[in-house]
Amino acid sequence: MTDPQHSARLQAIMVRTPLCVAFVDQGQFTSVSEPFNHLFAHGDDSDLSKQPTRTVFVSDASHSAVSERLQASFGSGQAMTEEVELVRRDGGRFWGKLTASPVDWQQPRGEAMWVVEDVTAARAARLAPTWTAKHDPVTELANRREFERRLSDHVGSRRNEPVSVLWLDLDKFGEIVTGMGMDTADHFLYGVGQLLQAKVRASDTVARIEKDRFAVLLPDCNQHYAEIVAEKIRAAIAAYRLRWGLHRARVKGSIGVVLLQPSLETPDSVMAAATLACGEAKATGGDCVRVFVSNGAYEAVAG
Repeated sequence: MTDPQHSARLQAIMVRTPLCVAFVDQGQFTSVSEPFNHLFAHGDDSDLSKQPTRTVFVSDASHSAVSERLQASFGSGQAMTEEVELVRRDGGRFWGKLTASPVDWQQPRGEAMWVVEDVTAARAARLAPTWTAKHDPVTELANRREFERRLSDHVGSRRNEPVSVLWLDLDKFGEIVTGMGMDTADHFLYGVGQLLQAKVRASDTVARIEKDRFAVLLPDCNQHYAEIVAEKIRAAIAAYRLRWGLHRARVKGSIGVVLLQPSLETPDSVMAAATLACGEAKATGGDCVRVFVSNGAYEAVAG
């Protein structure tokens, strides 16, 4: 491919991509997508290409601080994701989630790619006291307290609808923490949380319970369907890969399934049953699903 062909194809991608993406080199935007321009209130009569990156920051101090953190992250072989206050052409400010990484990891001080997402509304909601009290700060999923509150609405209910709970424990997750550090591990946990939400209905509740353990509340869901959901989640986690800077990681998961039943009289007893089933899955080597049944035995689900 000749350089003109490469340039034309890159320009076509930048015009058509829905992402707010830009390429940056030596403190200057070298190429930006149309959505990136529009995000910063630029249009047909103006373009951020060839302009200094300082243009989109609220102050010299903010620009310098972010530049230093970018270089520190790139130098240690990691991409950077950070929420930064940015400014539009018309002077309006917003909070952007900036994700940046070098185009070539062998040249961390060379050209980089930036992706920016407007997270102003999400940030405001997240920082509200009611949000922080109910959500896990790393994954942005429901926390244990909120999960138990929602589960308690179904325990002992007489609505006669089946309700199931999944309990997920990531296998050998400690190896990621030990080998790659907690920051990389947190990015992995966030990715797993997003994956879980993608595999369930909007009416379901996904929560991070603690460390590398998650739970899913499935209202109006019988045991058969819960097993299907659990197996889909198990397969998705086994196929999931974290790519963060120079880091590459993968894990598998053990999942316990429990259907709410009269013998499980409290949220604690339901979660204990799901934990026991998950523990049985881990004891058999992990990367599998086990279903709790009331006589204390376990059903195996293919996987």
